[in-house]
Amino acid sequence: MKIVLPLLLFGLSPPTFAQHPAAETEAVKKTITTFFDGMRRGDSTLVRTTLAPGVVLHTISNRNGSPQLGAEKANDFLKAVGTPHAEVWDERITFERVLLDANLASVWTPYQFYLGSKFSHCGYNSFQLVKYASGWKIVHVIDTRRKDKCQ
Repeated sequence: MKIVLPLLLFGLSPPTFAQHPAAETEAVKKTITTFFDGMRRGDSTLVRTTLAPGVVLHTISNRNGSPQLGAEKANDFLKAVGTPHAEVWDERITFERVLLDANLASVWTPYQFYLGSKFSHCGYNSFQLVKYASGWKIVHVIDTRRKDKCQ
């Protein structure tokens, strides 16, 4: 019994269910990296290649200590990315967690956002991606935004 219980617990742990080929993880990361590369370049066409039809964009902010959920239309976001702006939109992320099951990926990325070389805000992104015949596409992004408690 002393041997069976640890084996049973280990066998039921989340990493066992979340096993996936490294190539799929890298493909998911590449989609997200391409999204941010497009933002930095002001290239809305490149950003569009990473988005699924009907993508949903949300952000959570705080106003007077109260959480606010905001939504942005994909076309408005793409127009803003592609409209010339004085500073580069530089969102610096790290991949903290990538979870995969079949054609679904969930990715958690802390970030710091800079306008050119000037720090603007930080937070976390949560991406949901679906694998289509054409590859991994972003179907939902929700993020937090704050100016304090940044790494």
